[in-house]
Amino acid sequence: MQKVRIGLIGLGFMGTTHFGIHKANSDTEIVALADVDEAKRRGDISSVSANLGDLDSSKPLDLSGIHVYESGFDLIRDPRVDVVDICTPTEFHADLIVAALAAGKHVFSEKPLCRNEEEFARIRKAVSEAKTFINFGLCIRAWPEYEHFCARYREGDFGNVLSATFRRLSPSVGDGHWEDWFLDGERSGGAILDLHTHDTDFIVHLLGRPRAVSSFGRCIVSRNNGIDHVITVYDYGNGMLVESEGGWGAPASTPFEMSFQAICEKATVQFMSEGFKIYWNDGTVETPKVEATTGWHVELRYFIDCVKNGIVPDKYQTPQSVFDSFHVVTAERASVRSGKSEIVHY
Repeated sequence: MQKVRIGLIGLGFMGTTHFGIHKANSDTEIVALADVDEAKRRGDISSVSANLGDLDSSKPLDLSGIHVYESGFDLIRDPRVDVVDICTPTEFHADLIVAALAAGKHVFSEKPLCRNEEEFARIRKAVSEAKTFINFGLCIRAWPEYEHFCARYREGDFGNVLSATFRRLSPSVGDGHWEDWFLDGERSGGAILDLHTHDTDFIVHLLGRPRAVSSFGRCIVSRNNGIDHVITVYDYGNGMLVESEGGWGAPASTPFEMSFQAICEKATVQFMSEGFKIYWNDGTVETPKVEATTGWHVELRYFIDCVKNGIVPDKYQTPQSVFDSFHVVTAERASVRSGKSEIVHY
């Protein structure tokens, strides 16, 4: 395979981000694009906004040589497409994932996995029957600072985690998105599923499956039961204190924050506005050198390399590990609504 041929579905913030990453990769060629928005099918992304990154939506995309579809299912049927890259609103993930795998395509789908257990069951069945590769856009696993911490933690450099706090706080996502879908809890699942899921997923990736969760959340700006802000404590049954906070209820002028602090037996590891630091118990401070890139770039480059070389993409995730973190978020939503600790069912 000389170049991996990409069919991209959805041209919102993540779709345009993926578009730029694929365009810059000498191993990929975008051969097809699908979006329901006629303007975007002409390359006009002026309606796209972002809560993170440096997206310039004032410049139209060059779609020369790219076959453009209104329907993602028509794109999936395009025989030229090797990889279907799904960047649509969450409500469409299950149908598109199932169709793309059934068509024998490799699939990269943005997070979250899906909205509910019914959609999850369909995806799990399709993945179990597929002969092609699939990864999901849980980019924090591949974000350089998080990846560096995880790798060294697993090597035993820091000793066991004693206490860890993760935060992901976004300004409001109410403007500049197709049909204002983020703030419809039925369509997006709310911030607890769309945003906070990153930290839950990384916690499960780092520390394994918690046995229960206690979550507290509320609606601030959403409709249809969307949970806009959540604080969760993860119960591992061993005295380790692990918590995370996520939300998108702040005004649009509020800076985006993603951060963590992990107090371990030998050192405290921080990723905050001060930078990425390791504060060792002996008083020394280390500033790790990491690649100046994003998890989006890392995860997509890796997945494309695996497709190109026929290697199962399991460095950052397996389908089962993604399923595990989805079950934890599902328990978090149940805990918010019940007001009680909830056992996680895997």
